[in-house]
Amino acid sequence: MSRRPLGQLEAEVLAALAGLGGNASTAELVARLDGDPAYTTVNTILHRLHEKKLVSRVRAGRHYRYRLAVDESELVAGRMREHLRHASDPGTVLNRFARSLSAEEARELREFLDRPEGDR
Repeated sequence: MSRRPLGQLEAEVLAALAGLGGNASTAELVARLDGDPAYTTVNTILHRLHEKKLVSRVRAGRHYRYRLAVDESELVAGRMREHLRHASDPGTVLNRFARSLSAEEARELREFLDRPEGDR
């Protein structure tokens, strides 16, 4: 059974969790997210992410603390590959993506691509 791609809020919660060192409570994540999502909404998202085995959790009193159970970079790269797979013209998508990068991001990408394939 294949998994659906992550929803936008799920992706934002995972990014916020990574930004907090990969270990946070629901309340800490709510404070970190844009748009002032409800505590119960974030809690539901965390429950779903736990069911998908993308986060683990440990009891901390009456609440849980959540930890990333996956590598964030692999997760985001997978989402990017999925978008490219569904594009009618992946080359144009990559072109627009590359043009949207900051100078620093473009430099990092160039350095990575210039490395021998075995060193990537």
